[in-house]
Amino acid sequence: MRTKLKVVDNSGAKTVACIQALKGKKGARLGDTIVASVKEAQPRGKVKKGDVVYGVVVRAAMQRGRCDGSEIMFDDNAVVLVNKQGEPIGTRVFGPVPHELRKKKHVKILTLAEHIA
Repeated sequence: MRTKLKVVDNSGAKTVACIQALKGKKGARLGDTIVASVKEAQPRGKVKKGDVVYGVVVRAAMQRGRCDGSEIMFDDNAVVLVNKQGEPIGTRVFGPVPHELRKKKHVKILTLAEHIA
């Protein structure tokens, strides 16, 4: 809640603030869907400042263990904006995206990503 997240797609938003994590009480982890408010936006983007949007967390600074025993951790908290059906609003995804999104049924985000970690 209230966490500022960086937007890593070309939907027009730069930063969003988390309003609600749609699953669980502990907050959002990698691959979780959140409801967010756009705090900063580019002038001619698809979303405007103040819009309430859905997003999928693609990078989290908190460590997450993998089934092979390794751990994955990123430098920032980042999100990709999606619509209510879970399809990405933008057409490009910048930076690394973890392959754990495949288990959470976000395959479309993985196909748009430039690097899968």
